[in-house]
Amino acid sequence: MSHAVTLNSSAILTDTVQYSYSATVEPPARLVVLAGACPLDKAGDVVAPGDHAAQAAKCVENMIVALAEAGASLENVVSTRVLVASSEQADLVSAWDVVRDAFREHPAPSTLMGVTVLGYPAQLVEIEASAAVRD
Repeated sequence: MSHAVTLNSSAILTDTVQYSYSATVEPPARLVVLAGACPLDKAGDVVAPGDHAAQAAKCVENMIVALAEAGASLENVVSTRVLVASSEQADLVSAWDVVRDAFREHPAPSTLMGVTVLGYPAQLVEIEASAAVRD
């Protein structure tokens, strides 16, 4: 199966970033839009209160499951948005390092944002993603 997503770097912008600047979806492709992946266990409880990296890891794990159920994988991700409930850059970087490592082979375009609060008590991280697949 050929990939529907082509990642694009830039000859003009800095090459020190660890993600692509854009992604192109090649037709024909089916778009998969995920709800934000949260750091929830099967019982619906937030895991690892206070630990940005551990919550990011659980978000990635849950995102992989949601992608698989839609017939996709990390290789099919077009872009992500990583939301981190903190005003401290170190907390954002802690979560980002986990996400970046998960996408090492497919560094999809991503936005990393510090936010005031997320939806569940003790939730520190959420990851949104869109993917494209050829069936």
